[in-house]
Amino acid sequence: PLERELARFSFPRQDRGRFLCISDFFRSVDEGRPDVLAVQLVTMGRRISEIAAELFAEDKYQDYLFAHGFGVEMAEALAEYWHRRIREDLGIAGDDGATAQDWFRQQYRGSRYSFGYAACPRLEDQEILFRLIDPSAIDVVLTEEFMLDPEQSTSAIVVHHPEAKYFNAR
Repeated sequence: PLERELARFSFPRQDRGRFLCISDFFRSVDEGRPDVLAVQLVTMGRRISEIAAELFAEDKYQDYLFAHGFGVEMAEALAEYWHRRIREDLGIAGDDGATAQDWFRQQYRGSRYSFGYAACPRLEDQEILFRLIDPSAIDVVLTEEFMLDPEQSTSAIVVHHPEAKYFNAR
């Protein structure tokens, strides 16, 4: 295993409550022991975007909304599937709730933090993620605005700490 720093992210800290930031869920470098950082990037590919654009151009707005929404939801489902696989690989999937409803209520260990949301708001940090993995292998690129293309794609930092739940930071 690699025991050198490959990249570094900076996350905002809550200004109230527990004053959390994502970094709190990882070992400090000062401990001298490496920790695990899982990252993911998934996509539904370009074809669903093309279909949605065709429907929009044909003024078939309801069909466009259905196709676009389907692509977005499938990307989220794929991200959840890989999040589950990461928990299995780490040996912590046994902490998952028993039903799909439990999963919707985040009754599993850890969290999947996507760029652009409260706990890691900087979309620019996707450049760091892109240095860690090879998104070209699944035909995903980063736009000048640091958005994923194709649109029906999502990326995240997957945190395995038992106390890692979603929170807002400023």
